[in-house]
Amino acid sequence: MSLRTISVLGATGSVGRSTLDVLRQVRESGQFDFAVEALTANKNAAELAEQARAFGARVAVVADEAALPALKAHLQGTAIEAAAGPSAIVEAAARPASWTMAAIVGAAGLKPTLAAVRNGGTVALANKECLVSAGDLFMAEVKSSGARLLPVDSEHNAIFQVFDFERPERIERIQLTASGGPFRTWTQAAIDAATPEQACRHPTWNMGAKISVDSASLMNKGLELIEAHYLFGTPTQRLEVLVHPQSIIHSLVSYSDGSVLAHMGSPDMRVPIAHALAWPERLATDSPRLDLAAIGALTFEKPDTGRFPCLALAQAALADGPAARSVLNAANEIAVEAFLQRRISFGTIASVVGATLEASAGMNCWRSPSSLDDVAALDFAARRLASTFIAEGKG
Repeated sequence: MSLRTISVLGATGSVGRSTLDVLRQVRESGQFDFAVEALTANKNAAELAEQARAFGARVAVVADEAALPALKAHLQGTAIEAAAGPSAIVEAAARPASWTMAAIVGAAGLKPTLAAVRNGGTVALANKECLVSAGDLFMAEVKSSGARLLPVDSEHNAIFQVFDFERPERIERIQLTASGGPFRTWTQAAIDAATPEQACRHPTWNMGAKISVDSASLMNKGLELIEAHYLFGTPTQRLEVLVHPQSIIHSLVSYSDGSVLAHMGSPDMRVPIAHALAWPERLATDSPRLDLAAIGALTFEKPDTGRFPCLALAQAALADGPAARSVLNAANEIAVEAFLQRRISFGTIASVVGATLEASAGMNCWRSPSSLDDVAALDFAARRLASTFIAEGKG
């Protein structure tokens, strides 16, 4: 491979750290040459500066402007540019890079990821909210810019590897697997009373707090259904969730001749990251190798939407269309934040999201968004409603 320029948006999050670990292995093994253009973070100035120094990044940016003095102090004596603020994050994403990891969590990642897409390079997408909140607009930008979009979520990367893009009409069903999260065998009462610490204790994956809570509620799997709909152009009725506690099979694609192609691998985000980084080639990494004999058995079950109503809400939003998907995402972000701050119970997350969806359906902003301004209006209205429900204890 020739010299590649690389940016990592969300470098201090779990996916960002894993990406830099893969790049470290690439550098040590000499598999290809690269230069890091930009690294961004929310507010962790110390870690971001350490990463920027280690990889010789040209620019390091924090979203929180209050963290800029600390970032500059940590970068003193280097030629690395330092900047702060949401607009600076977008500007960093727009800098020329042949490959960008888009790993900013939540709707905050939409504008920076779009800026990277408009460069026309390769965008490794780990931010599912871009597609959930603005899927039609986002995919239109991908098409018009000529960018290559490679999925990094383990489930979507798995589908990508076994999907017949030349004959998609022969695909009957796509099943995204879910571990079931830490509460898979818990009673409804225990789930409703779960603490943030318990919700973030995922049985097989090491993830950030927001994604961990979404995984515990199965909302994450619902968001991934919406993401798969856009990434693969698959009709909503052909998308399903299958609970698989071992997290070894990441997705399954069923074909019209009865064949089912499944992608397997150890639950390590460095595997799909390495695939997206090297595609269409393969990288050598030190990720754990799969030992099926040691695992012994793989089990499967249907998801229980009674105990995990967030999945049912996401499935309904997927069927209802773009506006419902945008509202679902915004309300969920507000509810999860409130739960992590111990202002609502875990069981209230679904209630807040459901109430926001119901109330939003009668508002003037409820229409299929045709612009980013429409998306922003939906997002703002949904967040305000969800915040009101939480404040009034009506979730």
